[in-house]
Amino acid sequence: MVHFSRVQLFLKAKRLNIPVSTWLNRFESSTTVAEKAHEVPKETYPNEKRVSLTPTVVAALVKKGFTLHVEEDAGIGAKFHNDDYVNAGAKIVGRNVAYQSNILLKVRQPTNEDAQILQEKSTLISFIYPAQNKAIVDELAKRQATIFAMDCIPRISRAQVFDALSSMANIAGYKAVIEAANHFGRFFTGQITAAGKVPPAKILVIGGGVAGLSAM
Repeated sequence: MVHFSRVQLFLKAKRLNIPVSTWLNRFESSTTVAEKAHEVPKETYPNEKRVSLTPTVVAALVKKGFTLHVEEDAGIGAKFHNDDYVNAGAKIVGRNVAYQSNILLKVRQPTNEDAQILQEKSTLISFIYPAQNKAIVDELAKRQATIFAMDCIPRISRAQVFDALSSMANIAGYKAVIEAANHFGRFFTGQITAAGKVPPAKILVIGGGVAGLSAM
């Protein structure tokens, strides 16, 4: 059975009525270094340039005793080179090795091919969107995987530290304006110069959520 996370550690701490940080410290202290092995595979979704861990985060995890394996060229799309990860304390590995770990960190949900080579009874932390990816969920269930679905984390104050949807939406809104400016034929802002007058552009931002507010 696949367990979709509403952040299991967070909810466990809430049920026990203890601070989340205290519970996380207990979890870390009770977990061996071998059980903390993390793998960072290269994203294969078309045009996906993100990577689940940056070298800075890798260095922080290594200091806490975690073992980090990063698939070769996993960070190239995000402008992070293999040497950056090696200098941060990670080991560069091949694709098959990257999927044979206790804990796998991804951005996009795995493909069916990825799920088939995932180590049995391992933990996957990623966006999953289970309603749209039932075939992948079924394949992960066959592997007896435990899934922390980042897209299923509740949008509440105490879980903001785990909220990956808002951070991505914030970037999307910012990037949307840059992309629009690149395709627009003139200035966004109005200008009055000795050579003449340029009227300001009229821009429609659809939606007032995280992405819309960032765009504005």
